[in-house]
Amino acid sequence: MLRRFGFKLMENPISIVQILIAASIWIVWVFRFDNIVREFEQYRYPAWFRNLIGATKITLAALLVAGIWYPNLVFYSATSMAMLMMGAQVTHIRVKNPLIKFVPSLLLLILSVFVAYSHMDHM
Repeated sequence: MLRRFGFKLMENPISIVQILIAASIWIVWVFRFDNIVREFEQYRYPAWFRNLIGATKITLAALLVAGIWYPNLVFYSATSMAMLMMGAQVTHIRVKNPLIKFVPSLLLLILSVFVAYSHMDHM
C-alpha cells in the first residue's frame, strides 16, 4: 500500500528514524499534553512558551515525515529538532531533574543529529 505512494521504507532506513522522531513528538505533545503542562509548570516556563515549543516541535515532526518525499526539508527540520532537544537537556540540568528524565530528549537529540548528518548533501 505505502509503496504505491512512493514510500520505499526499507530502501531508506533513515526514513524509519524520521518517523520514529515524529511519532515520539506527536505522542508526547498531543496525547500526553497533560504531562507537558505539569512539566512546564515545574520548569516555571510560561504557557505561551510551552505552546510555542509544542507548535514548533509538531511542525518539525510533520516536516520530518514530509521529508521522506521531499528530502530538502529534512536537514533543517532535523537540525532544528536537535536544537530544541539541546534546550530540553539544559532545562533538565537547570531544574536538577533525575537522570531518567534526560533520556527521552537525549535519545531524540542523538537521532535528530543522525538524521541531519545523513541529509547534509540535501542542504
